Amino acid sequence: MEFSRRETLGMALGAAVMTVLPLRVSASTEDRIAEFTGGADMADTGVELTAPEIAENGNTVPIEVSAPGATAIMVLATGNPTPGVATFNFGPLAGSQSAATRIRLAGTQDVVAIAKLADGSFAKASASVKVTIGGCGG
Repeated sequence: MEFSRRETLGMALGAAVMTVLPLRVSASTEDRIAEFTGGADMADTGVELTAPEIAENGNTVPIEVSAPGATAIMVLATGNPTPGVATFNFGPLAGSQSAATRIRLAGTQDVVAIAKLADGSFAKASASVKVTIGGCGG
């Protein structure tokens, strides 16, 4: 198989873009929080986050989050290479503003939940999870 000079340069450019792209796409935890809240202050009450203190396997860590009166809840794993885990949006006909899922953690770290309430204010809760076997980081 032979490649022309133009094809070789095109593949090299594509490879360069693919190596730089993840650095530009992933934002830090603080950037994600600022984007979600618009820089607004957050209350320490109003969100309930349930996560295990010790997770034997970082690949499947069960969490539950609830915030009565919330329109959206964002969950972040502060120590993951990509901190954004999930954003749950709730409409006016939602029966409850809660969600349960399993997340992947790279290692021992904090899990943070931020809720946007119907009145436009924000509330925050966090939990520290000790991971004994690595998930997405090793």
